[in-house]
Formats: sequence, C-alpha cells, structure tokens
Amino acid sequence: QLQAYGGGLVQAGGSLRLSCAVSGGTFSSYSMGWFRQAPGKEREFVAAISWSGRIYYADSVKGRFTISRDNAENTVYLQMNSLKPEDTAVYYCAARYYGALTTQYGYDYWGQGTLVTVSS
Repeated sequence: QLQAYGGGLVQAGGSLRLSCAVSGGTFSSYSMGWFRQAPGKEREFVAAISWSGRIYYADSVKGRFTISRDNAENTVYLQMNSLKPEDTAVYYCAARYYGALTTQYGYDYWGQGTLVTVSS
C-alpha cells in the first residue's frame, strides 16, 4: 500500500516536499516513481529512483525537483523547488519491481495521489 502526502497550495517560486510511505512488501526491492496528472491532460512521468539508487527526471523538472528514498523509513520523497503554475497537478507515487521506470505502464502499485496547486 502506498500513501502519498505533502501536497498543497504554494505560490510560484515556492517549494513543497511530497512523501510516499510504503507498507507491505520489501521497500528496498522496489523501484519508485512519481507521476503527475494535470486537469485535462494525461498522466506523465516526473521522477524515479531505482532500488539501487539510479535516478531519472523528466526534462521539465530537471534541476528543480529532487527524488530520494529512505529505505529505513520505507518512504520516497520528491523535493520540489522553484515551482511553476504548470507544475499544478495531482501527484502520484508508484512502485515496481522490474522494468522501465519512466513509463507509467508496468508499475505494480499506485498511491492515491496528492494535489499540488501552484498559484501565479
């Protein structure tokens, strides 16, 4: 089970940190991803971190967002800085054992999403 939290309303240029707590399974064996879905748009990849620590970012967030994981806390984080109105979306965390991390297809488990709203 995945539970994402930490979303909220922030002004452009501000920061938020999302967290995704994972229960069940062996967290250290999961690769974790963050995805987002803006109103009227398809869900898109944001960032991912493999079980071994390899990290991937979408070009749109590179240099502004940082993904990290704490295996002792069974939690993955997404630090979001320099937020822009176009970052407004519901953010989802997801977990998978194998496969490509930058596509939503193939992830085994999904959290419920947390809303991030960036005002201009």
